[in-house]
Amino acid sequence: MPYIFLSVAIVSEVIATTALKASAEFTKPVPSVIVVVGYAISFYLLTLVLRSLPVGVTYAIWAGMGIFLIAVIGAAYYKEIPDLPGIVGMLLIIAGVVVLQGFSKTPAA
Repeated sequence: MPYIFLSVAIVSEVIATTALKASAEFTKPVPSVIVVVGYAISFYLLTLVLRSLPVGVTYAIWAGMGIFLIAVIGAAYYKEIPDLPGIVGMLLIIAGVVVLQGFSKTPAA
């Protein structure tokens, strides 16, 4: 169950961050509300995840996947295409998440 909560937390954070750009510095009400609600959901779910998973692993997965997904959304919707070093860096982030999940012996709480 913690990985389901973590997945929803990541999606909520990505939605909130995407809305953050659309909020135009909190001058547009609908995207601004989405930002606040999205981050609130994300952080609440992270507190639930931390009951079962170590904070370092949880944060690495949450942040890493958020960075990758926001970069993809930025490229698709805002035409913010990363350069080659940016793409390589994001692939390394994904590789780090895979290594954490597949090989780390960090004990769960």
